[in-house]
Amino acid sequence: MSQSILPSGSRRVIATGFDPQTQPIVQSDALLALAPASLEADFICHAFSCPVRWQVEPVFTQSFQADTVQFDNVIQAAVLFPLVQRPSGLHVLFTRRASHLYDHAGQISFPGGRIEATDRDAVAAALRETQEEIGVAPEFIRLIGTQPGFLTSTRFTMKPIIGLIRPGFTITPDKTEVAEVFEVPLSVLMDTRLHRLHQANLPDGGHRYYFSITWQSYFIWGATAALIRNFYHYLAAAEDQADKRVK
Repeated sequence: MSQSILPSGSRRVIATGFDPQTQPIVQSDALLALAPASLEADFICHAFSCPVRWQVEPVFTQSFQADTVQFDNVIQAAVLFPLVQRPSGLHVLFTRRASHLYDHAGQISFPGGRIEATDRDAVAAALRETQEEIGVAPEFIRLIGTQPGFLTSTRFTMKPIIGLIRPGFTITPDKTEVAEVFEVPLSVLMDTRLHRLHQANLPDGGHRYYFSITWQSYFIWGATAALIRNFYHYLAAAEDQADKRVK
């Protein structure tokens, strides 16, 4: 399936009144379920420590070329994909952005933001933004690896940094940017039966695809859902590779 969210000109902004929860669902097929052991921190850390042969989410192959293709009129950004160990298993920490923000107001996202000139790299930007947004200092974050950057429909290149938050951290959200901080079990996010692919028709005659995941009262969609979907593909490939080595 092709997708056409990448105009060559200026950033495309969704029209006022657009409701992502009501757009038609065009695909909801479940992929192979991950084994419980593949959702544990040890497996994930090992998966990112060795080469894994895998492919990005096929719906967004073009968007996931942000690391290798020079796109025009984009803003470089980085986010932390924060894993938190709980007694019931790994959880993923999210923020809900304040409603008054210009970009992605009210949406659920990972901690992160623009890569500034003073940042050494995308990792440094993700760590700095995480501390500024939710108060988790870099010393509480164990870096695991990175995933391919994603070009959003609003012309941000979003580089995901995978990190495990160490015990003892506290959350102190910046209320000017963050309305809420919450966690979702990783097992929920990696359950592809909950992944929905939508097609939205735009006023200019174009269209865009996006994934969504609904959990409790939270509707996770857009770039954040795409990064979650890509994380599934990586773990699935790592699991398959590990199974072949055993056999």
